[in-house]
Amino acid sequence: MKRDISGPTVLIAALIAALGGVAVGIGIFTFVYARGASYLTDDPAACANCHVMREQYDGWIHGSHRSVAVCNDCHTPEGFFPKYLTKALNGWHHSRAFTTQDFHEPIAVTPRNAAITEERCRSCHGALASMIEGPHAGGEAIACVRCHRDVGHSH
Repeated sequence: MKRDISGPTVLIAALIAALGGVAVGIGIFTFVYARGASYLTDDPAACANCHVMREQYDGWIHGSHRSVAVCNDCHTPEGFFPKYLTKALNGWHHSRAFTTQDFHEPIAVTPRNAAITEERCRSCHGALASMIEGPHAGGEAIACVRCHRDVGHSH
């Protein structure tokens, strides 16, 4: 028995295919336009693809960590999956914020990313940090980036 597929069913299938094609096309265009492949690398220049990060990139170029660390060394966790999960989450949030123009200027680190940066400071400077560990001014716990905010790049 042959089934007759015509009329509205074909039209709906064609519409779904067309919308899918448009979505894929927009996604590919956006990925190419936004230099998406560069974000899969460790090249610090990728961080400056967005004009909002130009100041941080320039600060890193002139900063003390330029010869020993790139952006991902300080701003993503260790390990392949945690690193790329963080990059994906940040990429999603950054692209949404910049597309909708809903972001704070000057750009500010989120609590999650501040915790990652703190962890990464300690992965390189743990011995030094342990020597000065303990409550600081006002009884607050030590936080590397609170006192050394300009080390990786000036603000």
